[in-house]
Amino acid sequence: MSQHHGDDSATDQDSTRYQQRMATKKRIVDERIARADQERGVLIVLKGNGKGKSSSAFGTMARAMGHGQRCAVIQFIKGRRATGEYLFFNDHPQVDFHVMGHGFSWEVRDPARERQAAQEAWALAERLLADDQYHFLLFDELSYMIKYGYLDAERIAQALSTRPAHQNVMITGRTMAREIQEIADTISIIHDERHAFRLGVKAQAGIEY
Repeated sequence: MSQHHGDDSATDQDSTRYQQRMATKKRIVDERIARADQERGVLIVLKGNGKGKSSSAFGTMARAMGHGQRCAVIQFIKGRRATGEYLFFNDHPQVDFHVMGHGFSWEVRDPARERQAAQEAWALAERLLADDQYHFLLFDELSYMIKYGYLDAERIAQALSTRPAHQNVMITGRTMAREIQEIADTISIIHDERHAFRLGVKAQAGIEY
């Protein structure tokens, strides 16, 4: 009988400690919410070697669309297949979807054409960044254009810094230039611990593209 009461007492103490921890966490979160009094758009960078950067960005864009926001996408790398996100979003009235012409492709490399296409794509990006009708912009795989020397990171950072105050921007890529990271509000790193491709699983529609 005494053992039973002892177990109950221990359980009560554990429950009390848990409630105290939760109350402390809630107080900290509430204090942070109270301090977060700015209302403005944010610059979000998704980088790293892991899978899911573009998927996360398109998921965020779908969230923005759910709130009736006007969105635009520029994909800075052209694949040989039409991606699922292009097929889904391209004809949506809330989205302007642009794939970088005859530019950077993993299948066929032509540096001169890549440079020209990258510069044309960024000229379009600058127009979007100056247009206050857009609430959400996604520059998918932009970092490669900087890595290969086709675009200037300082010019990009300047355009991002002077965009309309309400505009949210997401940029994806494995690496990211220092100039962009310095002005980013949120940076998330997607790590690669395992990938089905290395286990012999072929790329498939709906997962890789």
